Amino acid sequence: MKTSSTLANQNKPNPLKRLLWLSVVVAVVTIVMKTMAWYVTDSVGLLSDAMESFVNLASAMFALLMVTVAEQPADEEHPYGHHKAEYFSSGFEGVLIVGAAMGIIWAAVSRFMSPKPVEALFLGIGLSIVSSAMNGVLAWSMFKAAKSHRSIALEADAKHLVVDVWTSAGVVIGLLAVAVTGWYWLDPCIAILVAINILREGAHLIWVSSQGLMDEAVEPEVRAQIESVLKEFAHHHEGRMILDFDHITTRRAGQRRFVDLHMHMPAHWSLGRAAALRTNVEQALMAAVPGLRASIQLLPSGVEGHIDWPGDQHQHL
Repeated sequence: MKTSSTLANQNKPNPLKRLLWLSVVVAVVTIVMKTMAWYVTDSVGLLSDAMESFVNLASAMFALLMVTVAEQPADEEHPYGHHKAEYFSSGFEGVLIVGAAMGIIWAAVSRFMSPKPVEALFLGIGLSIVSSAMNGVLAWSMFKAAKSHRSIALEADAKHLVVDVWTSAGVVIGLLAVAVTGWYWLDPCIAILVAINILREGAHLIWVSSQGLMDEAVEPEVRAQIESVLKEFAHHHEGRMILDFDHITTRRAGQRRFVDLHMHMPAHWSLGRAAALRTNVEQALMAAVPGLRASIQLLPSGVEGHIDWPGDQHQHL
């Protein structure tokens, strides 16, 4: 039976979803503005900028879907929850970015072979600057939320928006150079440079997503926090270790962090005493690392619980 607190948490608005809905709205607005900028100027550089905004829209919508899936509670088929769904969002966004970059390069090479003058330059630049400012403010808000909620989907969307801002800045600078020099071939060259930068960001997102799906260990700073808590509980007496921790393994899945370890104690301790101490350790770990789920196996001192696997941590804390 669900408690009133559980129901309250389920009905509480998700700040990540609010930001992603805002990202969808901003993407639609910027698509209109940047498409107008390309239409009035016939600049392939601004065309590349507009194409990336379409990727922003698709990415935001997919991220919204995956965050909705990730917040679903654990069930019989997914006992550890659905948090890894966010990695699919990040990987999908990376693939879209790479596809957009290839399209930009194709259009830019064609224009490079047949350069054309740029029309209504300053109107196009103005529209691009306003839309980029909107993306920049939204990206800043999303980075803050992604850090506090440990959301890779939101972080990926924010990084893409930052790429979009830098893309627009490069396009604007290049178009100003075209206006000053009259070198129309600069326009497709700028588009190709933009595409290369987009390719780099897309490849990075795909790599990060693949590592998350491979059960990557927690970040070094999180590992240090875990070890610091365990050292506070480790206890020596007359030169002998009477409370010890080893076989510490960690993994991360979206917003969640997991740690499994063995806690060794004197064999004469009662089960009640050992269980109470284990509860204290688990609570301390989860308080130090928000979103952490700790699983501790109780063992008598000097007894190993399983055959050693490569990569397990055997140091005593």
